Parts: sequence; C-alpha cells; structure tokens
Amino acid sequence: MKKTILMLCALLALTACNTIQGFGKDVKKVGEVVETAGKK
Repeated sequence: MKKTILMLCALLALTACNTIQGFGKDVKKVGEVVETAGKK
C-alpha cells in the first residue's frame, strides 16, 4: 500500500513539473510576441 501511494505521489510530482515547464514555454512565447511587436 505504501509503495502505491509513493508511486502516485511521484507521478503527480512529475506531472506538475511537465505542466510548469509547458507554462514556462507559453510565457516565453508571449514575451517573444510582445518583443517583436515592440520592435515594429
């Protein structure tokens, strides 16, 4: 039972990291768009 709970927590932690990474990519893309618009 403990192993199942531990594995579930590890899976949730890894999923959260991937979500945060994806969010960071989105923020970077928005920043690039704003920067490009500012140069025009």
